[in-house]
Amino acid sequence: MAKQSASTRLSSDASEIRAAVFRLSRRLRQQRAVSDMTDGQFAVLVALTVHGPHTLSALADREGITAPSMNRTVNGLEELGHLTRRENDVDRRKVSIDITESGRAIVEETVRRRDEWLAKVLAGLDADDRVTMRRAAEIIMREIER
Repeated sequence: MAKQSASTRLSSDASEIRAAVFRLSRRLRQQRAVSDMTDGQFAVLVALTVHGPHTLSALADREGITAPSMNRTVNGLEELGHLTRRENDVDRRKVSIDITESGRAIVEETVRRRDEWLAKVLAGLDADDRVTMRRAAEIIMREIER
């Protein structure tokens, strides 16, 4: 019976943590530099910022979507001037996709806004709660990187 109770408690804890992380994520996503950009488009700009130029298929693999879906995303970002396509010097069949300065500016401004919003939230907490939040972030990162 005690095991069932522990299992029920773990399930309840998981549900509460999932809901809290989901709501925090949603609030952070609202803090963006460009209001008409989708989360998928922003994720592509971040991937290019962090990991450098990619082929279309490598970007699709990284984001876990199909190449045709990624092509639509890339086309939209290219039309807006946030990324460029360049033929590979060695293999002309391959195209390298890279972020432009305007795309990089969107990433930087969005990250700044998100950090600023979260800093305001943290400023409203007492020191013990901020330590708890930092510790929770460490645990979450450790577990998702396994």
